Formats: sequence, C-alpha cells, structure tokens
Amino acid sequence: MTDDARRRFATYEDVDDVSVNPSIAPDFQEVLFRRLTRRGLLAGSLRTAAAGAAAMAVPGLVAKDAFAGTDRFDFEEIAHGIDGTHHVAPGYDADVLLRWGDALFPDSPSFDPSHPSAAAQERQFGYNNDFVGFVPLQRTGDEVTRAVLCVNHEYTNAELMFPGLGDPAATEPRFANMTLALVETEMAAHGGSVVEIVKVGGKWQVDTAGTRNRRISARSTECTIAGPAADSPRLKTAADPSGRRIIGTFNNCAGGITPWGTWLMAEENFNGYFMGDVASSGREAANHERYGVPGGWYAWGLFHDRFDVSKEPNEPNRFGWIVEVDPHDPGSVPVKRTALGRMKHEGAECLVDREGRVVVYTGDDQRFEYLYKFVSEGTVDPGNPAANRDLLDRGTLSVAVFNDDGTVIWKPLVHGQGGLDESNGFASQADVLIESRRAADILGATPLDRPEDVEGDDQGNVYVLLTNNSRREPAEVDAVNTRSKNLWGQIIQLRVAGNDHAAPVCEWNALVQCGNPDDPVTHARWNPATSENGWFACPDNCAVDHRGRLWISTDQGSGWHKASGTADGVWALETEGERRGTGKMFFRVPAGAEMCGPCFSDDDTTLFVAVQHVAADGMEHYPGFERESTFDDPATRWPDFDPALPPRPSVVAITRQGGGQIA
Repeated sequence: MTDDARRRFATYEDVDDVSVNPSIAPDFQEVLFRRLTRRGLLAGSLRTAAAGAAAMAVPGLVAKDAFAGTDRFDFEEIAHGIDGTHHVAPGYDADVLLRWGDALFPDSPSFDPSHPSAAAQERQFGYNNDFVGFVPLQRTGDEVTRAVLCVNHEYTNAELMFPGLGDPAATEPRFANMTLALVETEMAAHGGSVVEIVKVGGKWQVDTAGTRNRRISARSTECTIAGPAADSPRLKTAADPSGRRIIGTFNNCAGGITPWGTWLMAEENFNGYFMGDVASSGREAANHERYGVPGGWYAWGLFHDRFDVSKEPNEPNRFGWIVEVDPHDPGSVPVKRTALGRMKHEGAECLVDREGRVVVYTGDDQRFEYLYKFVSEGTVDPGNPAANRDLLDRGTLSVAVFNDDGTVIWKPLVHGQGGLDESNGFASQADVLIESRRAADILGATPLDRPEDVEGDDQGNVYVLLTNNSRREPAEVDAVNTRSKNLWGQIIQLRVAGNDHAAPVCEWNALVQCGNPDDPVTHARWNPATSENGWFACPDNCAVDHRGRLWISTDQGSGWHKASGTADGVWALETEGERRGTGKMFFRVPAGAEMCGPCFSDDDTTLFVAVQHVAADGMEHYPGFERESTFDDPATRWPDFDPALPPRPSVVAITRQGGGQIA
C-alpha cells in the first residue's frame, strides 16, 4: 500500500464522511487537471477573466464579452445570507406542507415533543426529510390536483429532538443518557413517509384520509431481499436464518421514482448505526473496514443485539442497498434490490435508454469513492406496471473510470471478469455485490470528491454532483487547474451519445467548479454572467424540470462558514448555450439547515424542497448565537417559531403567486 493510499485509508475526521478507500487509482482531480491542461482551460476565475479571452475548453464558460445569451430562468434572484427563516424569489410562495411530527392518519396522535413516543412517531411524519418523490394521481385539465409524495427520513438529531438531552455522544460513558424509549423513537423517526396530497385553491395540503398513506421505519417495517445476493449466507443472522427478512431501512438519503411509479430509497451511511468490536480476522473483517463499520454514531446496539457487530457480524451486510417501495399499496413489502450493489448510495434516479431498458445512476457518497450505473436486462413495459416488478433484479452494475481524453469507461462488476473471482475472494456474484467497493477498487475505478446525487434528462445528459473533498493533499493536485483541500465541490456532465446508456463508453466535461469566483483561493469556474449571488458551494441534490432545466441544492454541512459563509439553498443552473455555467439563486434555508430533495410536480407548477436538520450544523459560527444548538436552546425555532416547540425539519411547497409554472 502506498503512503498516499495509507493516508486515505486512515483519514477519520468528519463523522458523516469517513474516508476508507485504499485504492491507488488516479483521483478525479488528477484526471481533471490532465484533461483541462491538455485542452487549454485558463487558470483562475472565469467570472473575472479578461474580456476577449478565447472560449474555454469547458463548453459555455465564455469570456465576459460573450455572455449576452438569453436567461432561461424567469425569476428575480435572491441574495446570499444566513438567518433564522427561509427566503424565496419574489412572486413566489414557500408554504410549509409537512413538518416532523405532523399527522399522517386520522388517528395520528398530536405532536408532543416533550414526551417522545415511538408508537406516536410511527403515525406521524418522520425526521430529517431528504429525498422527495412526486407520483401524480389525478388531473384537473392540465393541472395535477392529487398526488402521492414519497419522502425519505435520513437520520435524527437527538440533541434537537429530545428535551434536556444535549449531545448524547458527549457524555461519559458515551450515550449514558440514552434510554430504550429514546432509541425506539429515533428508530421510528427514520425510514420514509408516503402521503397523499391534494391541491385546493392553488395550494397543496395533506390528506390524512388518503388510502396510500404509510410510514416506513427502521423499528418495525419488514423488508425482503431480492436479486443475486438474496440467498447469500453472508446475509443470514440468528434472527433471520433465511437471510431474506430484514427489519427496517435507515439513513435513506436521495432516491428516485421508477418509470412504473415505484419509489427507490437509497440507504447511505448505514455504518454509523453499528457498534461493538469487529473480529480481527475472518471474512467480514476487511469488508467492514472498507465500509467504516462500526461507526458508533447511535446507541441502538446497546438495546438491540443486531446493531452490535460483535454479536451479529452479518447484520451490516443487510444494509447499504437500494430499496424499492410500491407507494400505491401500503401493505406491500419493501424490497432491497441487491443487483444495484451495496454502498453508501446517494440518489437512484431512473432513465430509460433508447432500447427501453431502465438505467439507474448512483453515487457512493464518501470522499474518494465512485460513480456507478445499473442497466436492466429487460425492458420497461409502460402499459403494464406489474410486468416491471422485478426488472431491477437482473442487469449489469458498472463503475466509472474517467480518462483525461474526455471519455468515461464503464467497467462491469460481474463475477469472473476483470479479477472479480475466487483469486480475489469473490466466490459468487453475491460476493461482488456485497463488496461493491472492493470490486470497484480492483477494476481501477476513479476516486471522486464525494459523488452524491446524479440526474439526467431524455437527451443523453447526466449530471454528477461532487460535493467536496477536504482530504485532498497539495501533492495530489496542480495549483493552477485543480484544488487541494477542496471545500466547494464541482458538477460534472456526462454526454451519452444517442441516449445509449448501456454503451461501455461516454463523454464527460466539467459544468462548473464551485465556490466564490471572487475569492482566488477557491479557483472557482463559472460563466462570467454569474452574479454575486449566483455561485454556490457543495452541490448535493439536483432536479431536472420537465423543460430540461437543471436545479441544484446544496449541503455545506458544519463547514458552511468556510465554504461560503452563507446558508444553503436552491439555484437554477444553465447547462447549454452562451450562458452555460451560470447560476441563479432561488431559495434559501434557515440557519443550520441543509437543502434537500428538489422535486417538481409533473406540470412544473410546484417545486417541493426538503429543509433538513434546521438549527443543527455549525451554529457555533452563526453570528449572534455562537454556541451548540439544542432542543431547549435552538438557534432558530423554524418553522413554527413557537417557544414551546423545537425546530422541525419540513417539506416546503413553492408555487408561483397567481399560478403558472416555476420560473
């Protein structure tokens, strides 16, 4: 193992992003440097480039005298800033639709955060809403008036959920103040919510009598396993000798809606839920180390043996999958689709290629991890949803190798190919998928700067959001064209010729390199037309509206004061023409929150966004507050601003005043 590989493998600082990749494949920044150097991309900020400079290698990033193209986004931009509430572009309403603890059923108990209850929480909207999926049910004319929202509940902030607790990990011994009742409530707040909404007078509201309404939780929802890993002994436990019955799903980050109307929940940082001592030898020792198991973020293992790896070493293998849910049938059993691989999944948006096969792109959200795509063996039957039920169980999972000539080579994770055989410890396709990361290492995949959400359009464009990588050392990059200690992230565009997503090769280019273009330290790259509010840092989730336009949401985490100094939000981003690479700010979240889930209704009249972990991140740097935020002393009490209530993660519905499509 090289010194560089050893450094990556041993880097543990951010709780939610532990680098565990020992691969020595070329980093993406190194590849980017080589490509941009070859193609002649100018150094420094393009927004401050000299007038008359030649067009750059990144298409659309042009000189100042050539940015007069038409703005495709019709709204008045808002300003950077940070305060205790949300802000939206003038002429728009941003209405809170669903808050943590809101009723989902006619018999749901009232929200009472002073008396935590797992039973009550499983009848209420969960915590930390992330992905939002929209499934239309009814139209009135051209307008969708009834729909289902599918919402992931990624994780919990105990210090903001429970009165008098503070940070449960800060006690000695750790988690000394956690009880079974609190742990059960946390588990109940994870998972997801399916809820019917109806539009009345131009505004959406929850229908608690909706027949599809459902809570999926880490505490009680039974899931099943399907696909190549379904019968693996590595998924069997004392409680489940079949290896096919799993209770719960958790850390569900971004996700997707399939062409046949099911919901894909992506299990991301599953490692954090396990504690105990991993055996120093044996089959799972290296496997668990590659995924950062155990993370020890939660006290669940103190009360449930399955979350203690010293007692159940196979349990972590049952998480890190894509979970498919039928939102139309609240009695259906969620299915973990193992053909899509096991990793810290971020995103699972679906495309249909020119042959009718379903394609799922997903990032493995950790520094120095990889980009994957799954292409189904069968084709989608648009007129028969039932015929697509098991479409995600058969197909090919591939991992991306980025080359400096602007091509991406997709390497298939197939047992018996490319060294994925018994000589490297893979006895079956199940082993390859359970250890997708190690398989990708062997194939020489390109380590990326936290690949998160991935989304495409029907024209062969796929957008890959790379959030940041502060672990990159100066020796790994060139000071002119790439960045060490990358706090800001970048967006990469794939171009798939002829919409042939099954092809083993496609092209790539850089769309934007994020950060403040007026700060030379960032080496940010934007179209010169980008205003002082149009740039952003740490792209996380994205959406392509039904006119093919790209929208970006950001997650700077606790480092927001370093990345931009302002709150996260939603930006429109031009992807073509003379204004390619121009950002424009549309929405801003309250202090300490992350911006998640941007999702458009099918008629583009509503943009749904998820405001997550309000008052949580980096509040010691929030001017005027400057201390840790807790249930009893929060940095803001958004959205209720009630002195008796804590801050509440919420889904917000943004609509145009007077009606009409967004922007």
